[in-house]
Amino acid sequence: MTKLKLIFLYLLLLAAVIATGLSAVAWYWVEHPVAMDSERIDYIVEAGSRPRSIAQVMNKSGIHINETAFVALARLTGRDKLLKAGAYEAMRGDTPRVLLERMANGDMSQTQITLIEGWTYQRVRQALRENPRIRQTMTTLTDAELLSRLGSSASSPEGLFYPDTYVFNPGSSDFDILRRAYHAQEQLLESAWAQRDPDLPLKTPYEALVLASIIEKETGHSSDRDRVSGVFINRLRLNMPLQTDPTVIYGMGEAYQGRIRKKDLQTDTPWNTYTRGGLPPTPIANAGRAALTAALHPEKHKFLYFVSRGDGTSEFSQNLLDHNRAVSKYILGRGN
Repeated sequence: MTKLKLIFLYLLLLAAVIATGLSAVAWYWVEHPVAMDSERIDYIVEAGSRPRSIAQVMNKSGIHINETAFVALARLTGRDKLLKAGAYEAMRGDTPRVLLERMANGDMSQTQITLIEGWTYQRVRQALRENPRIRQTMTTLTDAELLSRLGSSASSPEGLFYPDTYVFNPGSSDFDILRRAYHAQEQLLESAWAQRDPDLPLKTPYEALVLASIIEKETGHSSDRDRVSGVFINRLRLNMPLQTDPTVIYGMGEAYQGRIRKKDLQTDTPWNTYTRGGLPPTPIANAGRAALTAALHPEKHKFLYFVSRGDGTSEFSQNLLDHNRAVSKYILGRGN
């Protein structure tokens, strides 16, 4: 009987030692940083994901975590029912416990993309394509289909997206970001149009957006925006062609190679404001808030012409004679 008691006691001690050892191993694993292929790794937890499928996603992303152990940790801590779908960022030094708690708390990662004033729609699309954190869903989407999904009645997506910095979760789609930029531009335009100066020769908010895009491309100096706008407003009132080079460049498309020749000014396109009167049919770029404000609150003056001084500012003239002198001075370099 004594011998049986000793055997039983030994077995209990052995079980205790093994349990202690396993506990130490488990604690070490839970609190030891996981191996990672890079300093920071983004991964997506889809809605309805279970701990094992999440562990598989992390492994495929380069976060080397034991799937079985991760599942056990999630279940033993009760966090398997708290894991939230979204975009997460793992950082070198993260332990399994930290990774699990981050997903249970919904502590999602965020990043940002900046759409610049004066960018064309094609340049915006390029920026979206080149961002590795943005999910591409518009590869085969036509402009008409995009406009339909946005609920826009415009004939072109040009100029419809507000240039700003947009914070998003990695894995957000290109369309999601464009939709946010579209609604931001729509809200700004609606508000700005409601506060416009009276008696402007602009019939619709869209025409204001077209003019703002021209002002955006024509002005390299912020203090000139209102005055440049005033020149275009004066010309519209007099039915004078706007004669602005950025619209010609836009109409040339890929044919533009860095300079405009005389024949380019004479080649008719819907955007050539030398050959056609009034505003072009669409914006030529995304206009920022300042350009839109200038379009709807132009400086009141009698100037009809302006030319770049070469330093970002412009020289303004009331008549063609003075304008030609300014061109001779600043463009042709012939002095006064």
